[in-house]
Parts: sequence; C-alpha cells; structure tokens
Amino acid sequence: MLSIANQLSINWKCKHTWKRSSYNTSWCLLGCSIGDCGTIAYFQFMGIQWPVLAIMILAIVNGLITSIILETIILSRQMAINIAFKTAIGMSLISMVSMEIAMNATDIALTGGAMLTWSALPFMLIAGFITPLPYNYWRLKALGKACH
Repeated sequence: MLSIANQLSINWKCKHTWKRSSYNTSWCLLGCSIGDCGTIAYFQFMGIQWPVLAIMILAIVNGLITSIILETIILSRQMAINIAFKTAIGMSLISMVSMEIAMNATDIALTGGAMLTWSALPFMLIAGFITPLPYNYWRLKALGKACH
C-alpha cells in the first residue's frame, strides 16, 4: 500500500491510465444511465406526479443497481458469478454516486425538474462521465484498483 504522500503525488499525465480509467468510467456510465434515465423516463411518460427530489433519489438508487448488475454480467465472463457480484458490489460507490448526482443535477439545471429531453441528455451523460473520471484515474494509479 502506498503512503498518503505517494497517493497524492501521482503522475496525472499517464495516457495509459487515463485510457483505462475512461474505459472503466464508460461502462459505469452505461450501467448507471440505464437505471437512472429509465426511472426518469418512466415517471415522465407515465405522468406520475412525484416530487422531483423523490424521483431523483429513486433514479440514483436504480442507477446504482443497474450498474452493479451490468458489472456483474461483464465480470462473470472472467470469474465465477458469485465472485463477480462481490467485485461489482465492491466497486467505488463514491464514483457511482458522484456520477449519478452530476447527471441528475445537470438534468434539473437544464430542464427544471426530473425530465429527459434530447437536448439535455448529452449534457447529462458528459457530466456523469467527467465528474468521477479524475477520481477513477487516481484510484487506478494510486491504489491499483479498478472494477475491470
């Protein structure tokens, strides 16, 4: 294990690590987006009137669940399903929660509520990708931890 000083003084210019952390973040974004956007779309298209905060909290929880499911499926090709599930559960919740909050905050900022629009969706995905990326890079570089 690296000391705290070594963890903080990592090389932030490693192209290989940026590429790998971007790849990992992309898979996480896919999993989170399925549950998050699916929840928002369901409430929007079904006309269910819940408070925006309640919809967003449910969207975040569903995004975390679908991300864990997707990661389990991906990892099950490399290891036993029970180990894949434990690995997926052990992924960085900091990364996933920050991704979810960034996506939902962007949605609220652009649409005024829990609403999917074609104009807001790309910005939501970009925010969801960029927000956890430095943390995922640091985690991979300093701690050698990745979910794939």
